[in-house]
Amino acid sequence: MKTINILLFSLLCSAVTFGQGKFLTKQGYTSFFSSSPVEDIKAENNQVLSIIDTSTGSIAISILMKSFMFEKSLMQEHFNENYVESDKYPKAIFKGKIVDFKNISGKEQEVSIVGDITIHGVTKKLETRGKINKTEGSITLTGDFPVKVADFEIEIPSVVVNNIAETIKVTFELDHKPYKK
Repeated sequence: MKTINILLFSLLCSAVTFGQGKFLTKQGYTSFFSSSPVEDIKAENNQVLSIIDTSTGSIAISILMKSFMFEKSLMQEHFNENYVESDKYPKAIFKGKIVDFKNISGKEQEVSIVGDITIHGVTKKLETRGKINKTEGSITLTGDFPVKVADFEIEIPSVVVNNIAETIKVTFELDHKPYKK
């Protein structure tokens, strides 16, 4: 009987620990898409770092700007050197919360995500919707949101102003796994 009680206590403790753990991805995906009458521009990044604290629903995302890959190398060079100034502002950061995280069940459902996003040294409030699928071994979060280039003080030279949309679409896919120290 004593052995069964110890076993049950151990299982309960591991369930509590699981419910209050951290989930991490180092290979999340994000992309952005700019559509203009002159050309479409798409860049992808598969080196997105993201962590979710399941006890609070907090989420933090870090994106290395130089990891965005473009179809044309010249676009990538201009993006890093002239627009987002990757040497000066190497990362985009999001710190926020998945609203009502504790009420998320095991099936895919829509969630609200709120927080602060910092791009090009400028921080703005961000509120968006996404889809989450939470299981014992994974938390997948997907979605998209618009970003106004001017809001982040990214200057577009007049020569190419018609090539880049004023608002770009950012897409994300983050597949978090339990974080083990």
